[in-house]
Amino acid sequence: MKIRWYGQSAFALNGAEKSVFIDPFGDMSPMAGRGVQFDYPAIEGVSADLLLVTHEHLDHNGVEAIVGEPVTIRSTAGRLESPVGEVVAIASEHDEAAGTQRGPNTIFSFELDGLRVSHFGDFGQSALRPEQAAAIGKPDILILPVGGGPTIGADGAKAIIDQLQPKWVLPMHYRTEKIGFLEPIDAFLEVSAEVLKLDGPELDTVSLPAPSSGALTVVPGTP
Repeated sequence: MKIRWYGQSAFALNGAEKSVFIDPFGDMSPMAGRGVQFDYPAIEGVSADLLLVTHEHLDHNGVEAIVGEPVTIRSTAGRLESPVGEVVAIASEHDEAAGTQRGPNTIFSFELDGLRVSHFGDFGQSALRPEQAAAIGKPDILILPVGGGPTIGADGAKAIIDQLQPKWVLPMHYRTEKIGFLEPIDAFLEVSAEVLKLDGPELDTVSLPAPSSGALTVVPGTP
C-alpha cells in the first residue's frame, strides 16, 4: 500500500486495486482571514474510490477537493459497506466534554491490501473507551493526532498506542512550518518506542521495517 500525507489529517491510501482518501481540506482562505496560518499545498487532481470524513470542520471536510465520484462516508457511526469492504465507523468526541465543546468525531477502521487501518480524525477524548477499542480491534496502521489543543497530545496518543498495539503509527495534526497552531511533534517523539523519519510525504508499506519492540512511529516529510 502506498500512502501520501497531504498535511493536517489528510491522507491518500492507494492499494493494488482500490484507493481511499481521508479528511481532505479544500479552500482554507477563511482561516487565513482569521489570522491562522495554513500553508499546506492545495489538494488537486486526486481521485479515490472511497472518501472518508471524520467530522465537519473546515480542515477535514473539503470533499470538493477530491475529483471523480468516490463513495463518501462522512461523520457517522456503524458498520458500512464500501468499495474496500466493510468500514467500521466508531462514534467518538472532539473534546473531553462528551462533544459539547467541539462536536462529534468518527474513528474509521477498514482493511486495504490485507492491512488494518484506523484513522482517528480529531479525537479529543481523555481516553479511549473499552467499547471503542473493541470495535477498532488491532490495527496494523494507526493514524493518530498528536498535536494537542483541540485533540489529544503526546501522552494521550501514547496511551492509545499502548492500548491498541499497532505495528506502525503515522502521527498527524501537529504543528509544522506550514501551520501556525497546535503543538509540534517533539513531545510525541520523545515517548515513542521507535521513530523513522522520512524525507518526503510518501511511503510504501512494503518497505517499512517491522518494529523491534512496541510500535514504529513513521513520520512523513512535511508536504
